[in-house]
Amino acid sequence: MSKTKYIFVTGGVTSSLGKGIISASLAKLLQARGYRVTIQKFDPYINIDPGTMNPYEHGECYVTDDGAETDLDLGHYERFLGVTTSQANNVTTGRIYQTVIDKERQGQFLGKTVQVVPHITDEIKRRICLLGETGDYDIVITELGGTVGDIESLPFIESVRQIIWEKEDQECAVIHLTLVPYLAAAKELKTKPTQHSVKAMLEYGVQPDVLVCRTEHPLGADLRKKIALFCNVKANAVIESIDVETIYDVPLKMQKEKLDKVILSHLKLPNKVEPDLDSWKDFLWRLKNPKQEVNIAIVGKYVELPDAYKSIAEAFIHSGSENETKVRVQYLHSELINEENVKSKLDKFDGVLVAPGFGERGIEGKISTIKYVRENNIPFLGICLGMQCAVVEFARNVVGLEGASSSEMNPDTKYPVIDMMAEQKAIVKKGGTMRLGSYPCQITKGSKAYQAYGKGKIQERHRHRFEFNNKYLESFEKAGMQCTGVNPESHLVEIVEIAEHPWFVGVQFHPEYRSTVDNPHPLFVRFVKAAGEFAQKKD
Repeated sequence: MSKTKYIFVTGGVTSSLGKGIISASLAKLLQARGYRVTIQKFDPYINIDPGTMNPYEHGECYVTDDGAETDLDLGHYERFLGVTTSQANNVTTGRIYQTVIDKERQGQFLGKTVQVVPHITDEIKRRICLLGETGDYDIVITELGGTVGDIESLPFIESVRQIIWEKEDQECAVIHLTLVPYLAAAKELKTKPTQHSVKAMLEYGVQPDVLVCRTEHPLGADLRKKIALFCNVKANAVIESIDVETIYDVPLKMQKEKLDKVILSHLKLPNKVEPDLDSWKDFLWRLKNPKQEVNIAIVGKYVELPDAYKSIAEAFIHSGSENETKVRVQYLHSELINEENVKSKLDKFDGVLVAPGFGERGIEGKISTIKYVRENNIPFLGICLGMQCAVVEFARNVVGLEGASSSEMNPDTKYPVIDMMAEQKAIVKKGGTMRLGSYPCQITKGSKAYQAYGKGKIQERHRHRFEFNNKYLESFEKAGMQCTGVNPESHLVEIVEIAEHPWFVGVQFHPEYRSTVDNPHPLFVRFVKAAGEFAQKKD
């Protein structure tokens, strides 16, 4: 193929319509047809990346192999496509402006007034086309964050207009995701919000080629025709996106609506083979026809916003399907758990995951949780801070180090069993400076982790500043907590286990980032299996 094709996905009427899921679903269908596809997300906020944002602000911060802290939609891209993303797949307004301002300071615009048009839009266009110019992809899908009409989105829409103007015909396609709300009082769907959203796009000089309409009720033929007529698109380019049981139904729904065929026709690309989605359908069948159920608690401090733990929740869906098990997840706020109520809070669960996070708030609740599951042989998985809390709990209650803590929570603790990494101590800037990205880990044969992975050397993604203090390693192993995973270069402890416990594993890395539909993460698969065995014993 001589030229890369570009698809732009915009959103209108309201946020949270699911641009990321639509983008990932279309990419999955095109990939299944034999095309080389990638997706990138352009976010309109001025932060350089979401790494310093509170999860309540933006949901989970997703981390790529190359250490980029990115929007959570990149997680959807990887989970649907089974391919890795990178720093190039997520760009923010902050990063765009930083690049342009750096160039201005270096004298690259001498004699010129630096303006949004052309300087900011030129940088946006350059970033949009970077992946396409590598020659690695037939199609690049670009999701634009925000909603059409937002002030901060205007430079991105203008950049799309310019790219379409500069490219040849049939080289670009614009998909506009919009809402067709149902008014219960009138008992009818309303198209006016969609018409106004498309009108706003036209005012900016961009004509959508395809409209994907989010709806709670089916769109009739007359309604589709009306939308097509007043939004100036072909009737077959009005795509119904009705609410579904799981986001993993969306690719099949979009296939039924022929979204991929409409796009390929517009881009003048051959259909190639029919999509082979048999493994996807098998995954969905197992997901919807489980043989057993387990109840798993996620204990964290951002539980009011489930998107804060999005990759963990999706990893449970993947691993549940693999085990033919319905995983019922309940979020528990760690601030509301203590030694007095921990039994009543946790005794109904078949497994407990203590979630990652930062800061002192809710720590003692996590430690009380871990003490209870350790003493009562309830399957446990601790991730990042969850693993560190398991180390602190074991130090206090088994090793006998009274007052042991992490130096993050208590800088004056006598026993800093979790301490800041040496290379982190001189760092002052917070953004993008943690230990980020993929690192190797050597696993001990015979351990629970080795049984899960089925191999001794793995690569996992990280996002942390603090680590297990190796000064205390011998004391821990004598008391029964083994270090079963180590970074072969830095000797950083990556995995801890309690051999006498049915399933007690803490990991410094984030296994949830690597779990996909086609490859559920082995630690989650084993954890769900252990929870199922625990549930059967209770019965």
